[in-house]
Amino acid sequence: MPFNIKRRKTRQIKVGSVPVGGGAPIAVQSMTNTYTQDVAATVAQVNQLAAAGCEIIRVAVPDEEAAAAIAQIKPAIDIPLIADIHFDYRLAIAAARSGADGLRINPGNIGSEKKVRAVVDCARDLGLAIRVGVNSGSLEKDLLEKYGGQATADAMVASALRHIEHLRSLDFHELKVSLKASDVYRTVAAYRQLAGRTDLPLHVGVTEAGGLYAGIVKSAVGIGMLLAEGIGDTLRVSLTRDPIEEIKVGYEILRSLDIRSRGPEIISCPTCGRCKVDLFNIAEQVESALFTSRADAKVAIMGCVVNGPGEAREADIGIAGGDGTGVLFRQGKVVRKFDQTELVSVLLDEVEKHEKDKQKE
Repeated sequence: MPFNIKRRKTRQIKVGSVPVGGGAPIAVQSMTNTYTQDVAATVAQVNQLAAAGCEIIRVAVPDEEAAAAIAQIKPAIDIPLIADIHFDYRLAIAAARSGADGLRINPGNIGSEKKVRAVVDCARDLGLAIRVGVNSGSLEKDLLEKYGGQATADAMVASALRHIEHLRSLDFHELKVSLKASDVYRTVAAYRQLAGRTDLPLHVGVTEAGGLYAGIVKSAVGIGMLLAEGIGDTLRVSLTRDPIEEIKVGYEILRSLDIRSRGPEIISCPTCGRCKVDLFNIAEQVESALFTSRADAKVAIMGCVVNGPGEAREADIGIAGGDGTGVLFRQGKVVRKFDQTELVSVLLDEVEKHEKDKQKE
C-alpha cells in the first residue's frame, strides 16, 4: 500500500459467507433502523444498503416477534445478518434458530453462567460467530468501581478480556470484539491496548458519534487512526442518520487511506467567485446517479472552464462549465465542448463508456 499500512495479524472467522480477519478485506457494516418485526421495511432497507456496498447487516432483536422475523428476512436478503441482543439470552437463541449468521452480545448483561453457556452452545451448534460488544456506557459495576467509577480505556479492555476468556473457556472461538466509546481518544486507546493482547479480529467504530457532521468527523478521525495503524477487520460508522450515509462514509474512510475503493471517486472544487454554474446542485446530481456504480474512475466536477481541467488533471474524467459552455476533459485535457445544460448527462455517459472500456481490457 502507498502508505505502508501493515495490518495487524488476526485469526480468521466467518460471518455467514463473509470472511473476517486473517487478511480478508475490511468489511463495511451497518445497522437497520426499521422495526425488525416489520419484515417488508427491514428487507427493503437491507437490500438498499447492500446495493450501496454494505457487506454485513445488524438488526435489533428486542423481543420474540423480532427474533422470529429473522426467519422471513434472511431468505430475502443476500448479505449476512447479525442479531443484536441485550439482556435476554432467550432472544439470542431464538434469533440464532431463526437463521441469523451471527450474534452481537455483551456477556456481562446476558446474565448467569448458565444463560451465557446456553447462548454459546447454540451458536457453536449452528456454526455462528459472536461479536463481544463492549460499550463504555454498559461496563460491569465491579470494573467501574475498580477504575474509579470511570469507563476508562483500561476498564473497557479489562471487560473485553474477561468476556473473551469466558467464552474461550466454553470452547468457543468464532469471536470478534468491539470496544466503543463516544469519544475518539478513549476508543482509540482501548483498541490499541486490546490489539496488542489478542489475535481476535476487531470491529472498529465510535459509538453514539452524533449527527451527520459530528458523526462523520469523529468516525473519520477515530476509525481512520486505527485503520492507519493496521487495526480493524470490520467497521461501522455510527450516524444519527439514514444508514445509507454510514456506508458512504465507511468507504470514503477506506478510500482515503487507499485500503479499499468502491465505485467512482468524485472530486469537486469548493467554488469561488469564478464559478458560474450551480456546482452544488450538479455535484449532488452526479453523486446520486453514481451512488451504486462500480465504475473504477476518478471523476472531477469543476466550476471553472479556464482552471478546472488543469486543477483536476489527475482525474480520469471531468466536467467544467461557465458562460453557457461545458467542457469534458480527461486527465486535464479538454476533449469536447457542449452546451452547459448537458453537464450532468455528458459526464454520466462518459463514466458509463469508461467502465465499458475498462471491462474490455
